[in-house]
Amino acid sequence: MANDGNNKKDLDPRIKRNWEDIQKRHSYPVNAIGVRIDPKDKETLRVWRENGIDRFLKE
Repeated sequence: MANDGNNKKDLDPRIKRNWEDIQKRHSYPVNAIGVRIDPKDKETLRVWRENGIDRFLKE
């Protein structure tokens, strides 16, 4: 992950695309390998939201 100086971490495009595909199969937040994100894991949830992965939650 790269840091652009604004404390926002940009994901490698391949990782982001893979994470989006994995997230489409789950109705709860998952990390890039498909494991449920613990609600206490604020850092991962922040990256999840900042990179727009939250838009791919299975409905």
